[in-house]
This record gives sequence, structure tokens and C-alpha cells, in this order.
Amino acid sequence: MPGATWRQLYDIALDHHGFVTTTAARAVGVDGAYLRQMTQRGTLEQVAYGLYRVPEVPVTEQTPYMEAVLWTGPDAALSHDAVLALHGLASANPSVIRVVTPRRVRRRQRPPVPLRVIKRTIPADQLTHYFAIPSTTVARALMDCRDLIMRSRLVEGAEQARGEGLLRDAELDAVFDALGLHEPAHHDG
Repeated sequence: MPGATWRQLYDIALDHHGFVTTTAARAVGVDGAYLRQMTQRGTLEQVAYGLYRVPEVPVTEQTPYMEAVLWTGPDAALSHDAVLALHGLASANPSVIRVVTPRRVRRRQRPPVPLRVIKRTIPADQLTHYFAIPSTTVARALMDCRDLIMRSRLVEGAEQARGEGLLRDAELDAVFDALGLHEPAHHDG
């Protein structure tokens, strides 16, 4: 039967697609020595400096996105076509996961997933969480993809997002305006 300390780490991992950061572990009173001990036993896998994975937690489609954000750092957020792919919008299928952060990222190790870090400060009202993953909003992601994805696919993605409740009417209008479609969106009800 695992102890209370392990249970705390496991609960963190369940909430973060299998991952535990040293910062999150410290927040519940778990030190680096315990993390190293669990890694040596094979109970944890060290993914990168300060980032661990609990192999018992199943890998899902969202796992690489969380891994990319956590690897980048505490202020990072999923962005661009990665946000769209997370929701199955605009037929997005990025070859790299784009993540924004206001800080410069300097790591000696190679990222665990194909990653492009974009240094940019995003206004707080354009940041959110999807599936517990820090992300830019779908509206922001659609606008950020103007030069990455064909406009017709972005329009389809925006309409799909509105239908799924991921965009409000005003956000849909802003996206269409950013895409050069100056007609207001037609809204139901």
C-alpha cells in the first residue's frame, strides 16, 4: 500500500496528465530526495530537469501538450495550431507543438516532444486552461494561425468552435475580422 506522500504525488500526476514538477511536489511538502528515490525505484520517470512522469497514469492524446507546456516552464501556455489540434479544429495537425512564454527559455536538454517556444507575453484575458493544460484561448489561437493554416480551414474551425461553445459571438466576430472577413457572424438565437 503506497504511503501518503506517494498518494499526494499520484494525485498531482492525475490532474496533470501523468506529470509532476519539482515545484508542485515541493508545494505538498515532497523534496527532491524523495523524487530521486522514486525515480531509482522506477515509480517515477524523469522526463527533464524538474519534470517527472508517473508511468501508471495512462498516456492520452493530451499528454504531449501538457508535457510541452510543463517542459517550457511555469508561465508557458499552449498556443497556435496546437490549441486547435487539442480541440480537433481547422484540421490542425502541427508538426511541432507551439508554446508561448513571456520568459526566455534556456535548456541544455532537448525537448521531449517536437516543440517551438515563442517568447511573447499574452494578455491574461487570452489565457485559459483546456483539459487542465494552460493554453491561449481558441479565439487567440485561430488569429495566431493566420499565416499557418488556410483561411477557409480557420473559418470552418471558428464556426465549429462556436458550435461547441469554445467561442462567444463577440470572439467569433473578432476572429472573422482578423481573418479579413468583415461581415458579422450570423448567430442563432
